This record gives sequence, C-alpha cells and structure tokens, in this order.
Amino acid sequence: MSGLAWSRDGADWPNRNASVFVEAAGIRWHVQRMGEGPLLLLIHGTGAATHSWRDLLPLLAQHFSVVAPDLPGHGFTQSPPSHRLSLLGMAADIGALLRKLEVRPEIAVGHSAGAAIAARMCLAGRMAPRLLIALNGAFMPFGGVANHLFSPLANLLVMNPLVPRVFAWQASHAGAVERLIANTGSTIDQEGIELYRKLVRSPAHVAAALRMMANWKLEPLLHDLPHLTAALVLVAAANDRSISPEVARQVREILPTAAIERLPGLGHLAHEEQPQLVAQLIFKYAHVNVAEQAASQCKL
Repeated sequence: MSGLAWSRDGADWPNRNASVFVEAAGIRWHVQRMGEGPLLLLIHGTGAATHSWRDLLPLLAQHFSVVAPDLPGHGFTQSPPSHRLSLLGMAADIGALLRKLEVRPEIAVGHSAGAAIAARMCLAGRMAPRLLIALNGAFMPFGGVANHLFSPLANLLVMNPLVPRVFAWQASHAGAVERLIANTGSTIDQEGIELYRKLVRSPAHVAAALRMMANWKLEPLLHDLPHLTAALVLVAAANDRSISPEVARQVREILPTAAIERLPGLGHLAHEEQPQLVAQLIFKYAHVNVAEQAASQCKL
C-alpha cells in the first residue's frame, strides 16, 4: 500500500532539519530531535505525525532536548505487522526506539492516544519520566453501544484493503480535511490543514490509523493506572469534540494525585492552536515538579 516518500512528501515537512531516520524494533522510524537539556519525549495521537508539533517543538527545544517520533505506520515511519499497532505493541516499539537512541526521558508529553501510549510505557517499565503531561489524553474507551460496535467495525474496515484507498480518495475532495479538523473543535492555520491533507491522502497512513483504532484496548491501562509513579498532568480543552473534557475528571477519580489544567476556547488540537500557551504549561509543571522533588529530597 502506497505511503509517504521523504524525498517527495518530506520536502516541505516542518522542522525538516531536525529529522533523522533510525532502525529499531524491525522498522525504520522518522524522528525529530532538537534542543539541549533534560530529555523530553513527544508522542502524537492517532492519524497525526510530527507535523503536529511544528510550532511547539522549537519552543520546547529552548529548554529541553526534545525527541519526537512519527508513530509506527504514521507519517514517514514504516508500519509493523498489524497486531503491533496496539497500545501494548506501540509502547514496546517506542521503548525499543528509545533504547536505540540511548535516551531516557525525564518528561513525556502525549497528545490524545499518545498520552495513553506514554502511560502504558511508564507502567510497563519502558521509560521512567518524572512527569507525564497528557494533552487531551484518550484514556477512556467509548461508552455504551459504541464500545461494542467500534472495535468490530474498525476491524471490518481494516480487513478490506480498499477502505484506506477510498478514504484517501475522499480526502482529496474540496473541504474534506477542513471538515475533519472542524469536528475536533479546533481551528488551525492553513499550513496545518495542508499537512493533514497530505497525511490522509496516503492510504498507508490511513490504514495504520484504522488498524491502531481496531487494536485499541484501554481497560487494562485504566486498571493499572493507580500504579503510575510519574506525576500526571491532565490538560483538557473545553471545546474538544474528540475527547470530552470530562475524561480528565474521570481519570483523576482513578488517580487522585493527577492535576487538571483546563484550556478555555480551544479544541482537540489545542497544542497546534496555541503552542505558546501549551509550552508555558509544560514549563510550569516541569519547574514545579523539580521543586517538589528537591523538597522531597531535603525531607529525606
């Protein structure tokens, strides 16, 4: 199935000079690395890629050494076997990537499904950051009838190789990507829309996103979440139409030590709408967490 080609589709990729390609877990990864300082890992969500961090990454790189991969099958990273496009599989494969890069994140930031992957990595011992920041984290499964229908439907779509091609063809129609973005509750710039258009026109990228959704099982993560040792910050955008802001409250019921930061007026892609605001939130909690750790050490 045809995918994105770096020589062609990567010519105008944001922060292209920060891009490297790395072999790990049996696949070739596209990774962006920028900055110096404590290691910060960025994990994007389903259907996105490193372009999602295009404005946030340079801001964070002023204070951190930032590592941001394209998820398996997404963007310019090769796709593994279908069964590895799952929460456990992606956590293991990104863990293998970190080992290959010889990096140990002190801070992890995940958007949407990326937040769940980051949490699973922590709980499975794939990384041990002191701070995990979830940007509109997708921690809760679909409720009610949708919970019973969504996974079988996604599996059915994945089994049909024509579906990703049809989706990619439809995405080429005028206004299709704009409607997809509007349905997230976010308003992003034209550059962002064109980059998403490039992604959803790729049948291989669409197929990976569908397989990821088909394999998504959150119940084990929620069961294990009380054992999370990293400080957890739940950033919830008020206008998010993809992940209800109520999810943050539900997660805090499971893990009462979690902090919640609400972002009025923003949607699911809040970090693309207001990268400066999100960067300031990350800086704030990174510094607070350092101060808390120092105080804890003094008590010992």
